[in-house]
Amino acid sequence: MIMSNNYPSNLEDHLGYWLRCLSNYIHHSFAALLAEHDISVAQWVVLRTLYDKQNISLNEAARLVGVDNSSLSRMIERLVQKNLVSRTNIDKDRRSVQLSLTSTGKALVPKLAQLADKNDESFFQILSTQKRQELLDTIKQLLETNGWDQLTRGKDRIE
Repeated sequence: MIMSNNYPSNLEDHLGYWLRCLSNYIHHSFAALLAEHDISVAQWVVLRTLYDKQNISLNEAARLVGVDNSSLSRMIERLVQKNLVSRTNIDKDRRSVQLSLTSTGKALVPKLAQLADKNDESFFQILSTQKRQELLDTIKQLLETNGWDQLTRGKDRIE
């Protein structure tokens, strides 16, 4: 229950607090599953994005993933070292690169997607298909109403 302006509300009174708790719990569970493959959650997002969008620029990938170019560049470097992503220079001064999954990366993504599915199922199994869809619709509505623009992130759905 939220109190008057003279007394601060309790942390547990805020829906955002509980959403963050759930998000953290889901994230850490998924991170543990991915760790078995030496992949972070952020790297998974990059790999999954490149699975659908081969031969894209660093700028486009950063937009789709929702991170800045320098952060993505560091992630890409780690994925290149793991032979999961290839980086090809497309101009002579090396400022523009195209990113693609290697054959190893392409083979790994479906395996990691199964882990993502398993993690989702673990957390949301108590919800019926209808309740899951309602929750998803509510989350999308809240995001959209509050200015989150799926188009700038290149996504047409929340995963």
